[in-house]
Amino acid sequence: MFNRLMLGLALWLPTLAYAYTDVEIDRKVENLLAQMSLTEKIGQMTQVTLNVVSVGTLPYDMKEPHELDEARLKNALVNYGVGSIFNVGDHAFSREHWREIIEKIQQVATTQTRLKIPVLYGIDAVHGTNYTYDSTLFPQQIGLAATWNPELVAKAAAITAYETRAIGVPWNFSPSLDVGRNRLHSRFYETFGEDTFLVKTLGKAMLQAYQGNDVADKNHIAATLKHFIAYVMPLNGIDRSSAWIPEHYLREYFLPPFIDAIGAGAKSVMLNLSEINGIPVHANPQLVTDLLQHELNFKGLIVSDWESIREVFYHHHVAENDKQAVKLAILAGVDMSMVPYSFEFADQLQQLVKAGEISEQRINTSVRKILRLKFELGLFEHPYYPVSDYPDFGSEKFRKVSQEAASESITLLKNEKNLLPLPKSAKILVTGFTADWIQALNGGWTYSWQGSKPLWVTHKPTILDAMVQKFRDQVSYVETAYETTPLEIQAAVKAAEDADYIVLCLGEKPYAENFGNVLDFGLPESQISLARELAATGKPVILVLAEGRPRILSPFAEQMQAIVMAYLPSNEGGLAIADILAGTVNPSGKLPFTYPFGQNSLTMYDHKHSETYAVQVQYPFGFGLSYTEFAYSNLKIDRKQLTAGDTLNISVDVTNTGKRAGKEVVQLYIGDVFASLAPPVKRLRGFEKIELKPQQTKTVHFKIAVEDIAFINAQNKKVAEKGDFEVMLGDLKGRFVLTEDVHF
Repeated sequence: MFNRLMLGLALWLPTLAYAYTDVEIDRKVENLLAQMSLTEKIGQMTQVTLNVVSVGTLPYDMKEPHELDEARLKNALVNYGVGSIFNVGDHAFSREHWREIIEKIQQVATTQTRLKIPVLYGIDAVHGTNYTYDSTLFPQQIGLAATWNPELVAKAAAITAYETRAIGVPWNFSPSLDVGRNRLHSRFYETFGEDTFLVKTLGKAMLQAYQGNDVADKNHIAATLKHFIAYVMPLNGIDRSSAWIPEHYLREYFLPPFIDAIGAGAKSVMLNLSEINGIPVHANPQLVTDLLQHELNFKGLIVSDWESIREVFYHHHVAENDKQAVKLAILAGVDMSMVPYSFEFADQLQQLVKAGEISEQRINTSVRKILRLKFELGLFEHPYYPVSDYPDFGSEKFRKVSQEAASESITLLKNEKNLLPLPKSAKILVTGFTADWIQALNGGWTYSWQGSKPLWVTHKPTILDAMVQKFRDQVSYVETAYETTPLEIQAAVKAAEDADYIVLCLGEKPYAENFGNVLDFGLPESQISLARELAATGKPVILVLAEGRPRILSPFAEQMQAIVMAYLPSNEGGLAIADILAGTVNPSGKLPFTYPFGQNSLTMYDHKHSETYAVQVQYPFGFGLSYTEFAYSNLKIDRKQLTAGDTLNISVDVTNTGKRAGKEVVQLYIGDVFASLAPPVKRLRGFEKIELKPQQTKTVHFKIAVEDIAFINAQNKKVAEKGDFEVMLGDLKGRFVLTEDVHF
């Protein structure tokens, strides 16, 4: 798989640009550091939002149309020596305006400051360059995860890097390596799902495509791994609330994606803004310094999340005031504070240094990392590249990759009596609140933080638009609201009389972070009523779900003849959904999470044997139907016994037994039959997406090292224990024995 991924990326990777050696960068950094005052050093550690240097009323409101405030900008960069600016305010900008902003900021930084240090501008380009009009947007991470296609994820990330550099921004707060172990969480859609192996595989592919071989290259950006660590695992599922996680569980499920990405050269890490076991991560030296920097040997930049240092005081209550919060965070290992609305952090940190509570050597450690990243990005030579270097921005070839990603993400969960694809002659009623609302296909972090404002992309087709393109005047439409009214339900039922099929589009409103907190996994009762009333007409109902997390379907799923999970497929999602329903595209998405059956049936696929009695799911992890059928045969395991240093070769034949071409995700699971710590029933240990023509057979190979079947034991050590292991591929099973304990 790795070789194919690299081959697929060949067109996206750059020639080397300003690839200084480590020695050269060290020399440049030390030369600059020696010239800096304490104020200038602390300024480099200070990150403020764009509002702070813009015309408008602080902290939140920026004047429209947006413009920079030259006095504020000079105060930030010249007087305080601010090293980083980020964010976009309350809505997106055109590419041209982005360039005006970045060029003006860098002009002041490189001509009016004493040492002419460029600004490190950062942004959340989390599903494409999502704060820029006419950029190419992609499915949110949970949708990309459903493709189970690292090559496609890498293509999307490479385009995002290209278009983000095109607006002059070199630093991205992505990818999210949070493992989505709590599906209720409002940021679940920003993850690659519930499984550690899937997250680390796709996360590494995204990281490498963002950064390329050299982040100074004009087509690449520095990536940020977030949120270190275990952010999407709070006890109650509510954003920013506390988590209680044993160390062996933390290391088993949440640490591996960061280990792989750090090994692949990640340039920065953003911290979890919540608390684990009663200690805010931003004030936890055991996690930030001992684990992240020393054990994982991470040498890059560690940035706080939004206002998270201050939250150590006013949200978590483990500091008595703002200044003590700053002290705790800096001594824990934070390098840069996303303040974001003032210079209080800089003032307080300077006071702490002058009082001897924090040494200037500690400040130097962080400043070295910040300056190093600026040199690695080539900002001293090119704070931005010419607009003419980016002719493919928002191009048709990029759009096609986005549509391909949306198409491969969409997951067919139910298809009773092969109802889908719809016949060309079908008369179709389209209804439901997500049917004609492009925002619902994008979700949060889309042109605005919450993603609910007008999108300035009126040319992008909704589900309704795309269905009309496919089926012309055979499509009728009844508009309904999120909270569907009885009159709307009545109108939809009436319209169904003249239809052969009903495409019912339900799901969630756009949201981001704590605005997406919910106390109920279910959909609004009015949406459920709409589904039931339409089902009662006797017309076949195809349910299309646009949602960032799995909302409960069990109250009405049996009454739906087909169910299509679209996740948040973004701007090309309408076309992709219509292609699936019409049969132009054969669905190949697979669930990257376990779809729960009920409010309290939250067991995941890799549950313990003791939980088996409680497992009731709507659809299992890795599930997804196709318009063709696949058969597995000839499972081979090249050895029955495994010892330290051995590699297990596993193969299986997969045949397309149907009548049309299709893609299948071959998923390898291995279960430890018994262990000193209660083992999961199975764990994903490999996967490969293949395409097969009708009646074609391919042999898929996997290599498993002893370390691949190891786990973190009760002593927090990685070990593979001798004993029996079960191999599962499709409906086939086999066994092998590990003959000795192996410690890592």
